[in-house]
Amino acid sequence: MRTWQVGDVMTRDVATVGERTPYREIVDVLVRRGISGVPVVDGFRRVLGVVSEADLLHKIEHSGDPEQRRIFEGRRRRSARGKADALLAADLMTAPAVTTYAEASLPAAARTMDRERVKRLPVLDDLGRLVGIVTRGDLLRVHLRTDAEIREDVVQEVLHRILAVRDGKVTVQVRAGEVTLAGRLDRRSAAHLAGHLATQVSGVVRVSNGIAYDVDDVALVEPGRVTPVA
Repeated sequence: MRTWQVGDVMTRDVATVGERTPYREIVDVLVRRGISGVPVVDGFRRVLGVVSEADLLHKIEHSGDPEQRRIFEGRRRRSARGKADALLAADLMTAPAVTTYAEASLPAAARTMDRERVKRLPVLDDLGRLVGIVTRGDLLRVHLRTDAEIREDVVQEVLHRILAVRDGKVTVQVRAGEVTLAGRLDRRSAAHLAGHLATQVSGVVRVSNGIAYDVDDVALVEPGRVTPVA
């Protein structure tokens, strides 16, 4: 069963700057393209770092009255003060960039963004070259799939192709991305697997698994517990 990957939602027309791109030109790119960050690439489109609005705002934060600036700078990290005086992308960027690949799953990309506290991930090919960029908003596009599309995947991919469940054995209802399964299968393991696989269908928000079963074929053994031999 194929689920959506980063390559399905990323932006391929990526605005970039070079190491020698000046501050004002970077600002112009962000404003003109309506974006909040831009990858810095070399001549082979290898990503060297990312310049974000936060990197550029240090210059505004540190501007103004020299005495007030001195007091303010005393409370800031040295890297922030350095970026306030920087004029080129090479000195403004945050490096190394946190990146991903087109084949990465959407949950994996979301976890990377959360762990690294970034809003965007440059997407690389196998040679490390930039092929796209994915943002938090892009990852949410998977939930724009229609209920009909989601139901089709649950029925055809999960029930028919993977589990070989005949028509009429299980009913599938989808409303606002929430999947409800009902019906009856031979084994508990099959009923459980149907619910588990349904959660992995792209666009599913939640699964309510009401599938009954005839035989409980799942052994419930406490983790680490050793059953003595009589």
